[in-house]
Amino acid sequence: MKLDTRAIWIDLNEELYKFILGKVKEEQTAKDIHQEVFLKIETKIYQLKHSSKITSWVYKITRNTIIDYFRKAKNQNIAIGDLDIPETAHDNFEYANLSNCINSKIDSLSAEHKEAIVLTSFKNYSQKELAQHLKISYSGTKSRVQKAREILKDNIIDCPNVESDKSGKLIDFENNQD
Repeated sequence: MKLDTRAIWIDLNEELYKFILGKVKEEQTAKDIHQEVFLKIETKIYQLKHSSKITSWVYKITRNTIIDYFRKAKNQNIAIGDLDIPETAHDNFEYANLSNCINSKIDSLSAEHKEAIVLTSFKNYSQKELAQHLKISYSGTKSRVQKAREILKDNIIDCPNVESDKSGKLIDFENNQD
């Protein structure tokens, strides 16, 4: 299998940069992480066994590089568990690009939970920004987002194109809409 990192750059360059910037909120840091991600892709591309999984593989590298950055940050007291980095970041979480099954599960949420999921996961609102938007307390917002994610996860597990591990943790999905 011959994979070309130049093709990955063309396809995912801007999308990854926006994803990284949305997580670290600092332009120069985002550029540094972006460059580091592509260095890792270049040096580890031979490890990818299935070219159909390229996007999820690239996003896994990206998420791990962002997490590594926060671990190394000396003057920040950010717990890794507090980072809002979704496990799957296919197509920069464009809502329209998700599978029909996942879309229907999101649509079946209550209006409050759907809004919390869409704004935090697809529109990159921070939970503080969501709290201001909804005009509710930050702790109330955190609870709403957590509950919405829990409900959605439980509902998504039965989608035919979703993979989960033995504990029920979502690990991958295939977008079969092509």
